[in-house]
Amino acid sequence: MTFSTKTLSQTVTHLCLAKGIDHIVISPGSRNAPLTLGFTGQPEFHNFSIVDERCAAFFALGLAQQLGRPVAVVCTSGSALLNYYPAIAEAFYSDIPLVVLSADRPEHLIDVGDGQTIRQKEVYANHILYSANCKEGDDYQEFNETQINGALNAALEQNGPVHINLPFSEPLYETRSTAEVVPTNSPPRVSSEGFTDSLTPLIKNWNRSERKMVLVGVLPPKSIESEVVKHLGADESVIVFTETTSNLHHEQFFPSIDQMIAPLDDNDFKDLQPEVLLTFGGMVVSKKIKAFLRAYPPKYHYHVDPKRAMDTFFCLTQHIKKDVNSLFNILLTEFKEVKSDYRKYWLTLKSYRLKRHESYMEQISFTDFLVVEQIVAALPQDIQLQLANSATVRYSQLFSLHPSLHVFCNRGTSGIDGSTSTAIGAAVASTLPTIFITGDLSFFYDSNALWNDYIPANFRIIILNNGGGGIFRILPGNKDSKEFSTYFETKHELTASQLAKMYGFKYKEARDVASLKDALNGYFKNTGAPKILEVFTPSEENDTVLLEYFNFLK
Repeated sequence: MTFSTKTLSQTVTHLCLAKGIDHIVISPGSRNAPLTLGFTGQPEFHNFSIVDERCAAFFALGLAQQLGRPVAVVCTSGSALLNYYPAIAEAFYSDIPLVVLSADRPEHLIDVGDGQTIRQKEVYANHILYSANCKEGDDYQEFNETQINGALNAALEQNGPVHINLPFSEPLYETRSTAEVVPTNSPPRVSSEGFTDSLTPLIKNWNRSERKMVLVGVLPPKSIESEVVKHLGADESVIVFTETTSNLHHEQFFPSIDQMIAPLDDNDFKDLQPEVLLTFGGMVVSKKIKAFLRAYPPKYHYHVDPKRAMDTFFCLTQHIKKDVNSLFNILLTEFKEVKSDYRKYWLTLKSYRLKRHESYMEQISFTDFLVVEQIVAALPQDIQLQLANSATVRYSQLFSLHPSLHVFCNRGTSGIDGSTSTAIGAAVASTLPTIFITGDLSFFYDSNALWNDYIPANFRIIILNNGGGGIFRILPGNKDSKEFSTYFETKHELTASQLAKMYGFKYKEARDVASLKDALNGYFKNTGAPKILEVFTPSEENDTVLLEYFNFLK
C-alpha cells in the first residue's frame, strides 16, 4: 500500500474506509494529489477518474443512488468544486449521500493573488448538511479527526451531501509505504426514531373520513412493505395517486395523475377534494395535482418523513417524523376500513380515461407522445429506467410501466444538467441493464458524461430530438415570436451521431413509426457495446398533440 506523506490525507482515507465509504470519484488536479495518492494507493477503494467535475459529481450521485451509501468526490482547488454545486443541490433535496473532498491552498495563500484559489470554506452553505474546514499541521490532528468524523457521520446518518475542505501545502506528491497516523473512528449513531407526537389525531381523522387521498412522491423501488400496499389497496375510502418515480404499484392505485385530473371541472374537483391527505416520498412531478390541492385543500394534511416535510400544498397539519413502514406497522392495527363510494367512482372514471387514451393514441401523428408510447411498449422487464427532466419524465407519467422496472429521475432540483452522468453512474453501480431516455437539450448539455471509461456494454440511451426545448412549446407563451425560437426553444440542427462515433457507442436513428419499430427491435439486447438511438420528431406538432390529448380525454 501507498500513502501520501500528508497526515491529513491519511486521516481522510482511513476514516472513509472505516465507515464503508469505498467508492471514490476523482477529477485530475495537482492540489488534490495527496488525496488521489491516498485513495489509489489502497486496494480496498473503488476509484473512478472523471475529468469534468460537474459530470463527476453527477456520476457519483448515480453511484450513491444505487448503492444506498455515501460516495466521495475529490477535486483540486479553485473553480473545480464550484462545478459540483448542481449535483450537491440535487443530492440535498433528493436525500442522496455525497461526500465532497475539496483540496485547498493553505489559509495564508487565500485572497493574496495566488493562482487557482477562491474562498472555499462554507461554499455550499445553503445546500449542505455539514461543512468541515480542516487545518494543515500535526498540531491540528485531533481537530481534523473531529471535523472529518462529524462530516462523514452526517452523510451516513442523514442521507445527504457533506463538504470537507482540506488545505495542502507543497510538496504534494511525496509518498510513504506506511501510515503515520491511525485516526480514531467515531461511529455514526444508530438511528432511533425520536418521534414523540401523538398519532391519535391522525388515527381519529382517518377512521371517520370517507374521502382519503394518499399522494406518493419519489421512492426507491421495493421500499414500501407489501402489507402496506395491500392495506391501502383494500380500503374503498382511499385513493392512492402514484407517479412514475414512486415505484409503487397496485391495480387499485391511480398512476397517471395528469391523465386523471386534467380534464376535471370545478364540480369534479369538489367531488375529488379529500378530507384527509397523507403524503410520503420525495418531490412530486405533477403540477396539476399541486394546483388542485392548493385550490381544494384537505381538512388535514399529514406528511411522513424522518427528515423533512415540505408544505407543498400550504395546508400541512402534522409532520410525522418516522419511516413510512415503521409508521404503518403501528397504524395498520389502528386504521379501520370505511364504507365509501369515493374510490369506486374514480376507478370508473379511470377506466373511461384509459379507453379514451387508447383511442387517442391510435389516431395521432408521429410526435414525441407517440414515440414515448412505442418505447414504453418495447421496454424489457427487470431493468433500471433512468429519465431526464422536463418533457421526458412528464410524458412517462401518462403511461403504465411494468412493476418490475426500477425508475429514477433527478427530481430534487429537476434540472437537466446532469441526467446523463447520473444515469451512467447508476448503470455502473446497478446489477440491472440500464436504459436512459432523454431529450435533445438535456443530452447535449451533459455530453461530457460520455467521456469516461466505465460505461457498461448494456447501457442504452434513447434521445427524443425535436430540435430544441420542446417543453417550452407546451408551457404558456408566445410561440410565434422570433425571440421564442432562439431564447426559449433554442432551435438547433445537432445530432448525436458524431458523439456516438467519438465515444464508441453504436448508433441508430429513427424518423417515423416504421423506422422506430425497426430500431427498437433487438435494441435492448447486449451486443458488446453501449448504444444510442436518436428519434427525430417535428417540433411544431408535439405541443399541439399533447395539449389536445387532455381535451380528448373528456
